Amino acid sequence: MTVSASASPSLSLSASASGRLRLVGVLLLLGIGWGSTQSLGKMAVSSGYQHFGLIFWQLVIGAVLLGAVNVLRRRSFAITAAGLRFAVVIALIGTLIPNSTFYMSVAHLPGGVMSILISTVPLLSFPLALALGMDRFSTMRLLGLCCGLVGVALIAIPQTSLPSPDMAVWLPVAMVGPVFYALEGNYVAKWGTAGLDAVQAMFWASTVGAVIALPLTLWSGQWISPRPPYGVPELALIASSCVHALVYAAYVWLAARAGAVFATQTSYFVTGSGVLWAMLLLGERFSAWVWAALVVMLVGLFLVQPRQGPRPVAA
Repeated sequence: MTVSASASPSLSLSASASGRLRLVGVLLLLGIGWGSTQSLGKMAVSSGYQHFGLIFWQLVIGAVLLGAVNVLRRRSFAITAAGLRFAVVIALIGTLIPNSTFYMSVAHLPGGVMSILISTVPLLSFPLALALGMDRFSTMRLLGLCCGLVGVALIAIPQTSLPSPDMAVWLPVAMVGPVFYALEGNYVAKWGTAGLDAVQAMFWASTVGAVIALPLTLWSGQWISPRPPYGVPELALIASSCVHALVYAAYVWLAARAGAVFATQTSYFVTGSGVLWAMLLLGERFSAWVWAALVVMLVGLFLVQPRQGPRPVAA
């Protein structure tokens, strides 16, 4: 049976539209998944677990899952000396330092506020990229950075913005993580991943990070027994670790399929869903100042994001 020539363009357009819709759906799922990790992290510290113990098991679970993904892809686990150096740097600036300050601050700050603060990562990336000579000055992106600073101020300054004014002292600690995440992104953009693809890089960073975190966990007395029974904190840690690893693998797929610029739009959904997850899982409610900070942050994200849609998807 033959197909008329006039039907082919229509089928191609339909397939292309369906492909774009699927990419947007993946983007939404990524944001919803990543947004939940702030609230899950707060649940994990609710019983008094400390940061080194939580980070160790998060890295172990992440390494196991990403290793499984690498096996399914039939990719090599081989690593060079340069790759090992890269893994050490990423383990330190991408996990051990920022996650330590995250778990320390999320024990004192609302999960929704932590979700808003994490949206400053792309805002902080701009001045760091300028300092490293990787970007050119842009008035629009500078305005986006200013919006981010205003958003933080709306949370920190008004005494009625947080449930307790004493919580404000933990905001600088909470901001350490976004600074290091921004530094990590610029480090990778400037110096690459030493020949490792994204899944391999994160597998080795997780593995090396776990090796570094283990003695810190034992020395500080923050060891968490892996034996059951598991309560809410333990299940939250497991869920958060799995979400981190699996969502990251999906993010890599999305960036390869639709382009990194399109994939970064997930920041909007991470911030918005993070606030909604905090309301759903933790029962949090926020003042008008916090809602205003959320709006200002989203405006800032819009101003700093590069303008590019998803790449055409093959039928």
